[in-house]
Parts: sequence; structure tokens; C-alpha cells
Amino acid sequence: MGLDLHEQQEAFDETLREMSRIKGIVTDAVADGVQSALRAVKQGREAAEDAVHDARHAIRRNPFQAAGLLLAVGVIIGSLITFALQRD
Repeated sequence: MGLDLHEQQEAFDETLREMSRIKGIVTDAVADGVQSALRAVKQGREAAEDAVHDARHAIRRNPFQAAGLLLAVGVIIGSLITFALQRD
């Protein structure tokens, strides 16, 4: 009718081995994901630092052009805000 005690123990042991194997796979996948995320954060930080350095260098080389660009951006943002507020 049913499995005898020895067969039940073997099935239980096999289930535990399979669960342990799956746990290892999941643990490795999570660790790999964490490492990938940390690398991406580091690369993003380095890219941002490079962009800031390049921007500072460009501003020092062309201060009037930088001021004009900031003025234009300010006017555009102000216009967009004014437009958005008038629509409500």
C-alpha cells in the first residue's frame, strides 16, 4: 500500500539534498546580483564624477558661454513652469 520506512527515509533524504542544491543556486544568484549592483553603483559614481570634472573644466574654459547656457535653461524651465501653472 504505502512506502515502507526505508523508502520514506530515502525519499526524505533526496528531498533534503535537492532543497540544499536549490538553496545553493539561489544563494549564488543573489550574491552575483549584489556584486553586479555594487559594480554598477561604482561605475555610475565614477561616470558622475567624470561628468562633473568635465563640466568644471568646460566652465573654466568658456565662462560666458556657460553663463549664457544657464540663462537659457533657466528661461526654458521658467516658461515651462508658467505654462503648466496656467493650464490648471
